[in-house]
Amino acid sequence: MRIIPFAITASITLLLIVALNKKWGALPPVGRLLSPQEGFWQNAEPIGEEPPAQLQVPGLKGKVEVWLDDRMVPHVFAANEADAFYVQGYLHARDRLWQMELQVFAAAGRLSEILGPNMLEYDRLQRRRGMIYAAEVAAKEMEADPVTKIAVEAYRDGINAYINTLSTASLPLEYKLLDYRPEQWTVVKTGLLLKYMSHDLAGAANDLEYTNARRIFGLRDFNLMYPDFSDSLDPVIPRGTHFEAASMKAVPPPDSILQADEAFMKFKMEKPDPDNGSNNWAVSGSKTRSGAPILCSDPHLGLSLPSLWYEIQLHTPDMNVYGVSLPGAPGVIIGFNDAIAWGVTNGSEDVKDYYRMQFRNGRQQYLFNGAYRDADLRIEPIKVRGGKTFYDTVAYTVWGPTIFDNSFPDKTSGNSFLSMRWKALDPSNELLAFYKLNHARNYDDYLAALQHYTCPAQNFVFAAKSGDIGIWHNGQYPLRWKDQGKWVMPGGDSTYAWQGFIPWAENAHIKNPDRGFVSSANQQPTDSTYPYHYFGYYDLFRGKRINEELSRMSQITTQDMKQLQNDNKNLFAQTAMPLLRKHLDTASLSATQQQYWKILSDWNCENNPDSKAATIFDNCWTQLEYLLWNDDLHPADSAVLEYPQSKTTLLWLVRDSAMHFIDDIHTPEKETLSQLVRAAFVYAANNAAALDKEGKLAWGRYRGTDIRHLTRSLPAFSHMHLYTGGGQHIVNATKQTHGPSWRMIIELADKTEAYGIYPGGQSGNPGSPYYDNSITDWVNGKYYLLHVFDPKESDDPGIRYKTVFLAGK
Repeated sequence: MRIIPFAITASITLLLIVALNKKWGALPPVGRLLSPQEGFWQNAEPIGEEPPAQLQVPGLKGKVEVWLDDRMVPHVFAANEADAFYVQGYLHARDRLWQMELQVFAAAGRLSEILGPNMLEYDRLQRRRGMIYAAEVAAKEMEADPVTKIAVEAYRDGINAYINTLSTASLPLEYKLLDYRPEQWTVVKTGLLLKYMSHDLAGAANDLEYTNARRIFGLRDFNLMYPDFSDSLDPVIPRGTHFEAASMKAVPPPDSILQADEAFMKFKMEKPDPDNGSNNWAVSGSKTRSGAPILCSDPHLGLSLPSLWYEIQLHTPDMNVYGVSLPGAPGVIIGFNDAIAWGVTNGSEDVKDYYRMQFRNGRQQYLFNGAYRDADLRIEPIKVRGGKTFYDTVAYTVWGPTIFDNSFPDKTSGNSFLSMRWKALDPSNELLAFYKLNHARNYDDYLAALQHYTCPAQNFVFAAKSGDIGIWHNGQYPLRWKDQGKWVMPGGDSTYAWQGFIPWAENAHIKNPDRGFVSSANQQPTDSTYPYHYFGYYDLFRGKRINEELSRMSQITTQDMKQLQNDNKNLFAQTAMPLLRKHLDTASLSATQQQYWKILSDWNCENNPDSKAATIFDNCWTQLEYLLWNDDLHPADSAVLEYPQSKTTLLWLVRDSAMHFIDDIHTPEKETLSQLVRAAFVYAANNAAALDKEGKLAWGRYRGTDIRHLTRSLPAFSHMHLYTGGGQHIVNATKQTHGPSWRMIIELADKTEAYGIYPGGQSGNPGSPYYDNSITDWVNGKYYLLHVFDPKESDDPGIRYKTVFLAGK
């Protein structure tokens, strides 16, 4: 009889073994995940655990030493650059492998492979943007150049050397949770990462929305709603700067007023955050206490864990560079060396145009210049976890990929075809620009580096120990006639092609200006005297605040620069408050509403975390914009339209308080601005009363900041509801999920003094004490002293651990 209970027990045990090692829906195999030998327990890193003193890796040419400081920032000392980049790749993979691969999968349109069929439409869109195609082109360019070939291939080999050491137990935690294994790294994957950044910074275009607006509102209103230049212009290159006449000129077609094809204009294109931008500036030694230039840079991007950036020092006989790198690419992106420092902000130009196409035989042929020509049909296989591979066909034309057609985004649009011309799809080698910046010694070297950088357009700020400062609005800008590219253009006519590019030497720039500083904050690059046409999504008030503060300052120190990077003054609100005061009849408010008006009226226009007025103003202005624009921007035909920028709305209302959009087209009476302001404030006051009761009216409680894990679905690996100030239009551009991703301040004295911080930590492992160790200091506006170690001082007290990499099999 004993055989029966034994058989039952054995059967249950067998079923449990099978069940716990099987993936059930979104759940990973629970048995393996909980296994003490292979599961998540293996990912915990005890504080004080020392890295190995020696590692043997295949492919090194010589010995490489890595010193780790108290924040686990690696300082890499190599006898040659190939070994330095190899070890950088190894370290990136050791600390950030899952992040690197997830970003590459997202860029390539491969998320369905690991996350299932819900990601299929996203993946299709990425393929139709040409992301893999662009990465393949970029990889060819990087490998065609002897310098970047060495860098990317050595870097690739270092990543793969680490991947090849991984067992099931040592896999990063996210691989265990999602139940898959990493692939080998390739140069194309580095290309994908760089193109992912191009999409984030230069992937937006309003052609579809602007075409609708042009059709619905007419040209006069269009130019008022979406102007090329703002009032109160404070550009990157100071007003009044003399520009030479253009050496090239775009010639418009005989009829440059393009007619909208309404069938195309109901598609909505998801775009990156319009506030992807940044601040940077450099101050001449004539304005500093030390007499040395100071350079500051803080890129504003999406905030996540693991962090976007990875700090590192790379030292070879020909290079000693420190700064932040992108896990997935060799070298330093923003940083400094023994002679210079540099930083970047987004140029914000539109470098993407859409063309309506006429196809026949499905997507086989398209009409161009009066004749049909064959399309290049690229088949995109998209693997789907738990399902069949989906095969999408993308037709490439003379312009680029056909992003919308009769099968995407749906099958209801008939024969609607839109091809895309995007600068990021052209051959380029931006990595060479950063390689040269890493080695640059002076202003001429800086210029030589920038000539290799084409997309995304960036404002590169520069300072050198020689005393030079400068800034270039740098990139390759399409040579367009005025308004070309704002609307969808006919794709069957080569007349509507870009007519080349603005010559690089004629890009807007300035060196050693009389005012003693250069700066950029994603504002308009020039005034209207610049002889070429370009347009984009520009900020205004951050740049004005920075320029006002730098203009009044003297005897500047690094402490002054820390305060300016964390400045919460809201010039947008300061400009708007007189308008609200003028048009709000406070006598008609209830006692409770008057209480909140007093809070707002007494406000110093600083978005500090404890400010209740900042929340009231934000609610009031957001509602005012809604009341002003919502009726006009939601027409009956469901066309997709774009709200005018807040700065445009504000400056228009200040200039014309009777502008005709104030009237609600859905009501018989004619509304006034005073009525809209009162309604908006009453709405804000009512919200404020409710928030006050919950203890959530302070700006840092109401908005705060969430730094989410990259999966967006693991709150235990995130930092939510951080008590932060700042916001849009503010130098401290911290928003809810977006903001200063790396704050850096460099004083270029004889001995460089450098400070920096980013919201996260060096490790991508949630079980590591260095996963999020800097977040609290970042919230509080603190900085870390950046250690630049000298290889001759191996007993420096700032060194915590050392690892020697040796060539092995």
